Amino acid sequence: MNKAPKYYIVEAAALPEVYGKVAEAKRLLETGEAATVGEATRTAGLSRSAFYKYRDSIAPFQNLMAGRIITFQLILLDRAGLLSAILSVFAQCGANILTINQSIPTSGAAMVAISAETTDLLCPVEELLKQISRQDGVVRAGIVAG
Repeated sequence: MNKAPKYYIVEAAALPEVYGKVAEAKRLLETGEAATVGEATRTAGLSRSAFYKYRDSIAPFQNLMAGRIITFQLILLDRAGLLSAILSVFAQCGANILTINQSIPTSGAAMVAISAETTDLLCPVEELLKQISRQDGVVRAGIVAG
């Protein structure tokens, strides 16, 4: 059973320095200022292992909430009707789907990215993510900086 992630808003000054360095390395990669993870981690003053350990867990708050458009990244088993069930969860929570991108399933699973307008959500984003994660066939669900 998947354990849904829990999110907190914490001022950067209260966090260990490594988290800020990971965020900086990610920014360098996203903006193209660094072409490789090695280059980004050297510039940020961070080890590659620390980057890989924390990269999926750290995103600047403004990126997650920018414009109230949030991108959800899911790994779904290749099952008929699963994506439809997940889209129903979005609808029930009042999220407006903007884009859906899905890879071709390999080894029985596919990656799906769903961007949604969340201004009129009827439930907290954390609850929406929890409901998605509970769907049978969801391998992993998370939020990508949007």
